[in-house]
Amino acid sequence: MNPELPSVARACRANLFAIALVAASLASAQPAPPDRMGPRPPTVTLSASATVSVPNDRMQATLRAESDNADAVAASNVVNTRMGKALTRARATAGVEASTSGYSSFQVADKTGVTRWRVAQTLKLEGSDFAALSTLISQLQADVGLVIDNTQFHVSDASRRKAEETLTQQAIKSWQGRAAEAARGFGFDGWRVGNVSIQNGEGMRPQPMMRAMSFDAKAAPVAVEAGNSEVTVTVSGDAVLEGPRPR
Repeated sequence: MNPELPSVARACRANLFAIALVAASLASAQPAPPDRMGPRPPTVTLSASATVSVPNDRMQATLRAESDNADAVAASNVVNTRMGKALTRARATAGVEASTSGYSSFQVADKTGVTRWRVAQTLKLEGSDFAALSTLISQLQADVGLVIDNTQFHVSDASRRKAEETLTQQAIKSWQGRAAEAARGFGFDGWRVGNVSIQNGEGMRPQPMMRAMSFDAKAAPVAVEAGNSEVTVTVSGDAVLEGPRPR
């Protein structure tokens, strides 16, 4: 019998024992399964909103200079001249912001196959002085030959922020009241805030529209009615219920 065999066996048993100890320590370090961590506290998901009607204090108008001609250069010259005159008048009107976009030039054909060039460019006007803006729009139609695509009204950023500051506090208080009611209804003494989010939004509303119309040089300013927009703040989230009442 080899005298070294007993010592080798003892060494193997020692190694196996050490491995078992390491495995046991690793197993004890693992987190307990979910069912052994105890039940999670109950939560209720709630939402509450606050809304206010705010007068629209900004107006946008989109106008178009266009020309249809057999000669592409002639059509472009008409559009460029009209847009240049329109920009000059817009820049001379206090409180009106003007910008151009959407320059297009393409061929169209009639039923007989004759092709013509159609050129168009868009002018966007915006401001808070509705009277000045509507007067300018009428002048650009009557004197320069532009046509109106549409008008829109909205609440300025400053007015919106002011309204949302008040609405946020109102929505939070309303959400807190619903959380307290839910806790009482489910038999709990209290609650705490879980994950909560606050969203700002504007309600949909009909937009007054002004369609393309022809005006003579003495045309009165276009009549506009801005109306109001609904500004809304919504608070949504979880209320964690605490302290169940004894039965």
